[in-house]
Amino acid sequence: MPKCFLALLLAPIALLADPGQEVLDLFTSMATALSAGDATEFLRPFDRAMPRYRDLSVNVTALVEQADILSSIEILRNSGDAQQRTVELDWLLQVSSKQQGGPLERRRETVRCRLEKQKRGWRIVSLEPVDFFAPPRIRR
Repeated sequence: MPKCFLALLLAPIALLADPGQEVLDLFTSMATALSAGDATEFLRPFDRAMPRYRDLSVNVTALVEQADILSSIEILRNSGDAQQRTVELDWLLQVSSKQQGGPLERRRETVRCRLEKQKRGWRIVSLEPVDFFAPPRIRR
């Protein structure tokens, strides 16, 4: 079978991409990156012009440096179209200090995000609450 014929057969499949599934896959990969301690990969889908992006970047970087993280998500809402999506996630973090005998903290929050389809794919243009991803606070 000629390659161009095969490409023509597969082209409609690419057009049928489900934006909701793409966004779910994006957040699943972000949760996995956070569990792996990879702040760079976690931050990759964010639009750097997003409000409080710098705060988020500093928080996530400090979080993965100071703690081992188990991260899981459940999608509560995923609505919109092929260009813009609004997502609400039930995000669970288990944060274990890397210091011996350090604290274990469980966090659970509804995280709200807005995404836009840009040239490089889906980009997160807003996320609340940013402080959910802050490093653990030392208790005295």
